[in-house]
This record gives sequence, structure tokens and C-alpha cells, in this order.
Amino acid sequence: MAAVTALECASQKFLYSRNIVKTPHPRSTRPPTVTGGAPIRTFQLRQGRISNRHSGAMARWWTVYGLPENETFEQESVFGRRAPLVLEIGSGMGDATIEMAAADPERDYVAVEVHTPGIANLLHLIADHELSNVRVFNGDALEFVRTLPEDSLTAVHAFFPDPWPKTRHHKRRLIQTGHVAILGSRLMPGGVLHCATDWAAYAESMLEVLSADTNLINAFEGYAPRPEHRPVTKFEQRGIDAGREIFDLVFRHI
Repeated sequence: MAAVTALECASQKFLYSRNIVKTPHPRSTRPPTVTGGAPIRTFQLRQGRISNRHSGAMARWWTVYGLPENETFEQESVFGRRAPLVLEIGSGMGDATIEMAAADPERDYVAVEVHTPGIANLLHLIADHELSNVRVFNGDALEFVRTLPEDSLTAVHAFFPDPWPKTRHHKRRLIQTGHVAILGSRLMPGGVLHCATDWAAYAESMLEVLSADTNLINAFEGYAPRPEHRPVTKFEQRGIDAGREIFDLVFRHI
């Protein structure tokens, strides 16, 4: 019982000690702010009690596979090599990330997630599959991207981000003009920005925003066929079960 309590304390400390002041990267500006100066986030934190299994994974594996906040990301020191680098925004419970990374060992993957159970599950999966090409960042993906050098990413994956369907919440969407400009600046020439959604209105907005960026070119005419290398995610399956169409968008950085 004492061991479980210690693990729970470690996980709770991790969950609630995230109020660190972040310094914006000198090459870019911060995201838009609301009155009072708080950044407009593209995600909504859902806090809750995590299982003993997840507590154990967090306590055991975060120092091995987790990336610290407020430090410049240096790929060679993190992965021990210079390989094509993929950024996975919103990795959820991590199953799709693990499947792609296991099938693609020549690439390094950084998975960004904000929900502790998903992070803990991904850490467990990385260790279980003994993968050396996956690391995890807990926090705002746009904040992490600002620590990256320009032209450093081979691909950015944004699979089923929150659609924020209400009009008053559209400012929270990940795929919008300012955010796409930041992501694109970190893609190397020929690098891919791959988005997927099951919300038709968001898909239309994505297509409009991405097509308007002069540094990106659509790899297909309109929406892309579903690539075989993209696993079916939990959120995608929910959309399929609900009868919604799945939209993929693949754009390349010029």
C-alpha cells in the first residue's frame, strides 16, 4: 500500500506542477491571448484520477522517455543520432504513435500530449515495445515547436485534433493561419504536414487554411486518400462508428 501511495504522489506531482513560466522562442511570437494575457490554447485539460498502472509507468519511465519543458530540443542528444524527425501532435493513448514508430525505425518521433493517462500509457507502450525512436512531450505543441530549429522536421502529424465545433471556439483550433505558419517554418523543404479529421466543416476549414499558405502545396487535388501507413486511431473509429466521413489532408513544404 505504501508503494502505491508513493507512485500516486509522484504522478499527482507531475500532473499538477506544470505552472512554469515559459519564455517565447526569439524567432516567433506567442499564440493569441485573451484578456488578461493567457494564451488561447488549442486543447482543453481534462484532469482526473489515473490508475495505479499509469502511475507506475509515469514514475518509472518519464525520466527515460519524457522531454523536459523550457529546454531547447537537441535531437542528437535526445536520440543519439540525426534521423528524419516526425512530430505527432495529440498522440492520445499512444497506440497509433507506437504502430507508426515500430514500423518506421529509421525515423525519430516526438509525441506531444497533455492528458496524463495518455502520456502514461504511451510511456508504458514505448517500454513494452523497447522502442528507442520515440520521446514524449507533456504540454502545448506550439510551445514545443518554438524550441525547434527551422527546417528540422520531416513531417508533422495532426490526426483528429479537437474540432472545436462552436463558432466562438474556432479561435482554439490547431489548424489556423498563424499556427500553420509556425508549423511550416519548422518543416524542411519537402516536409509533410498531414492532418486528418472526421468533422466535415473542420476539414473544409483546414483545406482553405492550408491552401492559402504560400509555403505549402497540396500533394493531392483536394483531400488525400487515406495513407496505408496511418493507423486507425480511437477518435477515428468513433467517427466511423458514428457514420462520419474521414478526411485526410497532405501538404508539402516548398
